[in-house]
Amino acid sequence: MSIKSFIRRHQPGHPRIFWFKAGIGAMLGMGFVGWLGSVTTEPFLIAPFGASCVLLFGVPQSPLSQPANVIGGHMLATAVTLGLRSFLPPDWWAVALAVGLVIGLMVAFRLTHPPAGATPVVIMLSDPGPMFLLEPMLFGTVALVAIAYVVHRLPPRTSYPLIDEPEGS
Repeated sequence: MSIKSFIRRHQPGHPRIFWFKAGIGAMLGMGFVGWLGSVTTEPFLIAPFGASCVLLFGVPQSPLSQPANVIGGHMLATAVTLGLRSFLPPDWWAVALAVGLVIGLMVAFRLTHPPAGATPVVIMLSDPGPMFLLEPMLFGTVALVAIAYVVHRLPPRTSYPLIDEPEGS
């Protein structure tokens, strides 16, 4: 194996308009959740949402970027970690346990969304309480997916979410 295997870029190139749409979409998504946080005084600006924007706007065709994965992955991670946080301390080993459990469950339920792997870190270290499941997680992820849906409808259109092919085609 050569060093080229490690530095080769595997992603295909995109036209400049795609770069622009990805950046504008991420700005709109994070701007909206930031605004939600300012009007509700809840912590909507969390690092996992920034990472979700990379997938939603930068690689919308990825299975990991689809609405079920974004919303479901974050909701699963949040629910499981809130339960763990109710009886585990915010120690490094508990964070590691929560991250491992959440990733295993996301894979098992086919709701893998890599940014949701950071959600247990946020919850274990900040102990935000049970309402974190709704604000910011449910409202924030639904808002980000909705904004991605609208942005990808702008010319040049991007297929988002992915459309299932009919059986037998």
